Amino acid sequence: MNEIKKKIIHNVFIVESKEGTKILTKSLYPPHYGERKWNEYREWIPSRSKLASMLLDYTLDIQRNWKCLYLGAASGTTVSHLADIVDKGIIYAVEYSAKPFKKLIELAEERKNIIPLLKDASKPEEYSGIVEPVDFIYQDVSQKNQVEIFLKNIDFFLKKGGDALIMVKARSIDSTIDPEEVYESVLREIGENLKIVKFGKLKHHKDHIFIHCVL
Repeated sequence: MNEIKKKIIHNVFIVESKEGTKILTKSLYPPHYGERKWNEYREWIPSRSKLASMLLDYTLDIQRNWKCLYLGAASGTTVSHLADIVDKGIIYAVEYSAKPFKKLIELAEERKNIIPLLKDASKPEEYSGIVEPVDFIYQDVSQKNQVEIFLKNIDFFLKKGGDALIMVKARSIDSTIDPEEVYESVLREIGENLKIVKFGKLKHHKDHIFIHCVL
């Protein structure tokens, strides 16, 4: 890949090419979910990863030594790229469904900074004996009570001054009302508990917003 690369955070690069704007992570590892790889750079597909979609427009300065809690890890698509970023840190990756968890385990066998947990994110007390206080919580959970899950895990695990990022899925919360009404309600509830730093829509994911907060 000969295009000019712009580094936005550790091991994350934006590339302008003939194909348009791409986002890449610098990685020692092979592709995980069918993404392309050019030498040491892995393609990070925004339509497959909400974090990638957000980082194209808004940068959160994730540090390479952060301890992270990832809620809704699925098969590890985004987890694999986050693991490239926090290469000196650790990710506790929580997933409830057994089928995607199998692929997450394969990823964790390859990446030593990922600890997979087959747990229910709505019950953080079940993994409180495993997960230590963390610098960063990331949540991508398709459940009606996703805000409750987010706040509960923050109470259990987020360090004071730590960052938290939730991908809000409006249709999962209430499919009968306008997504904008859902966003307003969610922002109000989160704002009563945390300082909201930034929020915005995700271009590659319909009826989704991100909310970046600090404790």
